[in-house]
Amino acid sequence: MRELKVVIADDHPVVVLGLREMIQRDEYFSLVGEALSSSQLVEQLQLHQPELLITDFNMPGDETYGDGLQLIEYIIEHFPGVKILVLTVMSNHLIISRLLELGVAGVIAKSHIREEIGKALSALANDRDYTAPAAPAISVVTNPKVIDERFSTLSPREVEVLRLFVAGNSVGDIARQLNRSVKTVSTQKVAAMQKLEVLNDHALLTYCIKADPFE
Repeated sequence: MRELKVVIADDHPVVVLGLREMIQRDEYFSLVGEALSSSQLVEQLQLHQPELLITDFNMPGDETYGDGLQLIEYIIEHFPGVKILVLTVMSNHLIISRLLELGVAGVIAKSHIREEIGKALSALANDRDYTAPAAPAISVVTNPKVIDERFSTLSPREVEVLRLFVAGNSVGDIARQLNRSVKTVSTQKVAAMQKLEVLNDHALLTYCIKADPFE
């Protein structure tokens, strides 16, 4: 079996290091490129034409390529020969379903990357897609009064950003829709997370879905 060329993309050095070590130990894969942003990622794909891409879902984007679903859709359209394994901190079933509909080879929760990446690489080396086990739901505050109090502290712009985020839009998508800069939207999202006392995107999505504050 010939080696499959691999490009990895993530803006977290620790994740990149772990992926690099895993791939370099696997005789079926050859690491040919790494990227820390969507622009770098597209450059690496153009340069190396790999068979496999392992990428974070939320990459630092730009106006050309964006991140999230926009970036994945661009890659599928312009690099149809590459298999895509998506890493994500989110468990939003709408987003995961959309990724699979687009044709990605698999989706892995970052919280399970150590346990699942080896299984995914094995499946892909044998020309099979990879189906990861469902991630357990993260518990959220269930007291309606506490939830209402927390959401009442959000500004209208923060609520608007959260509504679009929970609907499956990336920060880049939201910035374009609201005609704001990516930095502004990211700041508003982080501020909302701090007010709601959630630590990551997965918890934020779970919290908002359970609370259903946008009805």
